[in-house]
Amino acid sequence: MEKKKIEFNKITKNTGKKMKTIYEKTKENVIKVVDQNDDGTFDTEDVYAIKERVGDLVKKTSDSIMMTVDEKRRTLEKERLKPVFAEDLSDASFNLPKLLRITDISKKYADSDVCQNAIGYMRPQKGIDVINLFKNEIDLFGLTFIPDKQSEIYYVDPSDQNKYIALEDYFDYLKIVRVNELQKIAQDLGARYFKVTYKEHKAKFTSNKGKVKAGAKIGQKSASAEMERDISSTEINTIEVAAEMNCPGHEPFEPKLEYLKREPSIQSLIALRMDKDSPITHHKFTLKLINSSGIKEKDAIKIDAALKAMKISGNTTFASEVRNESRRIFEYEVDF
Repeated sequence: MEKKKIEFNKITKNTGKKMKTIYEKTKENVIKVVDQNDDGTFDTEDVYAIKERVGDLVKKTSDSIMMTVDEKRRTLEKERLKPVFAEDLSDASFNLPKLLRITDISKKYADSDVCQNAIGYMRPQKGIDVINLFKNEIDLFGLTFIPDKQSEIYYVDPSDQNKYIALEDYFDYLKIVRVNELQKIAQDLGARYFKVTYKEHKAKFTSNKGKVKAGAKIGQKSASAEMERDISSTEINTIEVAAEMNCPGHEPFEPKLEYLKREPSIQSLIALRMDKDSPITHHKFTLKLINSSGIKEKDAIKIDAALKAMKISGNTTFASEVRNESRRIFEYEVDF
């Protein structure tokens, strides 16, 4: 029994030493963690140091949260305002819409931090995209404006995506350039004489003949343009000799086409004239202007809806101008 008591005291003593050693090491490690001024003790200075470090951590966390919130705000505002910047123009994925507006920069865009240095903005209107260019930044786009930069609304030229035509001058301009192209075609093919006659069929409304109808949704409502007309009518309202000329004639060379490159009659004329085995000496045919105007009535109705949404009005609608264009023709006669 005495022997067991001695062994027990020995174990207890050794255990006490080990526990003391563990305590000392733990105390040392704790002091190392909480000792902020490296004086080997945990005192008031350490308490203030820890408080300061916790404060810094809270501040950093708060700053991080605020940064995340601000980034989210900027992203949402950018999506809402859709600004366009100069660097966007060199992006291969950036395409200019067909409808363009020249405008002053509004206060909303001038004051927005996400729109600083913007040169314009995109704005879908009633099913059609519209790009708004700020007046003082127009030259950055490298575009040509017909007849000048003084109008508000423009539509893209059907033969050149870097050229925009004022909407009110659209069809008048296209008439001129197509007459000029017909003249150049005749000259390149070596014509001795050519004549371009402009004709417009009279609008004849009926109740049971041909019917044309197109519509575009505006919110929950529907904006539609409906016209009933006698499609087979041949009554002419306007006749005008748009161009006529005598030329010395020469061996033909193939013309370069722009506005009329998709006209089958023009392609046929060139092919027949360029045939060296049996070249033609006379040809006469008609061209419907609407086929090379670059716009359809359904697109015109969307444009009218977009103009209404932008509070832009005129003394006629673009859809009605397209319908007028559908009644116009060129009669083309050429001698070689």
